[in-house]
Amino acid sequence: MEPKDPKAKQLSEAPLFADPLPKRSFPTTAVAIAAVAVTLLAIFFVLLSRRNQPSPAPKTLLPAAAYAANLPLTGLQMSDSTSISGGKQIYLEGHIANHGDRTVTGVTVQVVFANDVAMPPQIETVPLSLIYMRQPYIDSHPLRSSPLGPGAEGDFRLIFDDISDNWNQQLPMVRIIQVETR
Repeated sequence: MEPKDPKAKQLSEAPLFADPLPKRSFPTTAVAIAAVAVTLLAIFFVLLSRRNQPSPAPKTLLPAAAYAANLPLTGLQMSDSTSISGGKQIYLEGHIANHGDRTVTGVTVQVVFANDVAMPPQIETVPLSLIYMRQPYIDSHPLRSSPLGPGAEGDFRLIFDDISDNWNQQLPMVRIIQVETR
């Protein structure tokens, strides 16, 4: 005896252990994965665009940092040394004091080596390193490893390898252009 209803006929002909027909629903998992991927891609492009912003030319004289007024550089003196291979290093040493109310964790300076031949001066941008040991030799470390707290002071040393021959051998001008504090 055959059922008259077509749906009943399909059910009677279907195998006994067949999987039930899946219900169609909105693919939330796939949409969530796609949203996360798009968000990560957007973050990647934002970070990439910030990294590629033009930085100032290395030989451009930059303005002094706002906190620089609290960090006087005193007692500047120069020395040099020549290696056996003929290389020459210029050392610029001095004293820095923190008269501000913040702890200084990093200082970047620009050192301007003037000349007397009507050419632009040589400008070097370097991080400031504090001297922490003088015997048996002078050793220095970055401010990050030993921050300069309010009221603290210390001696520093800057080392230069490639100073132009047209430098007038006078004490260079030193400007603090970046200060990291906490």
